[in-house]
Amino acid sequence: MANLIYFINSSLDGYIADENGNFDWSEPSEDAHTFFNDHQQSVGTSLLGRRMYETMRVWDTFLLDDLPEVQREFAGAWGDTDKVVYSTTLDTVPEPRTRLEQTFDPEVVRAMKDQADRDLSIGGAGLAAEAIRAGLVDRYVLRLVPTIVGGGTRALPDATRVDLTLNTTRHFDDGSVLVDYSLR
Repeated sequence: MANLIYFINSSLDGYIADENGNFDWSEPSEDAHTFFNDHQQSVGTSLLGRRMYETMRVWDTFLLDDLPEVQREFAGAWGDTDKVVYSTTLDTVPEPRTRLEQTFDPEVVRAMKDQADRDLSIGGAGLAAEAIRAGLVDRYVLRLVPTIVGGGTRALPDATRVDLTLNTTRHFDDGSVLVDYSLR
């Protein structure tokens, strides 16, 4: 059975975007980006909420020659990943290896985990909150950025308790810190 991993960049005060929806403060250094590349290469399927999909779809359209090597590597890993986009407002998702689902069904995701030979990732705070509340997330991998934004989109849901065990930590050259937890 594969793990479902919630991998997200978070401000030190727990937000993935500020009150204006900006997340430019979380841009990774090459060191952190290399870690993201390794993570993405281990993922077979990414589950995405609409806003995260709209943010990440650019990786399917970049002209690779225009990107630094570390970003070309991520684009390649992203292109090799199946994507499931959860949205009630989109009609189509034209990118390769991408399908659209209107509703999030925890039982369908459990079946995906049971049948997968590679890990799954989940992106988007709202979608991740649904999976966390359903007890589906196996690992929480947060890159904590040394920035306080004071409000915005929370990285983790309120009113939900999950007991965790620390797997590892890592410091990146941009001052960010990775924390990787599994269910206790």
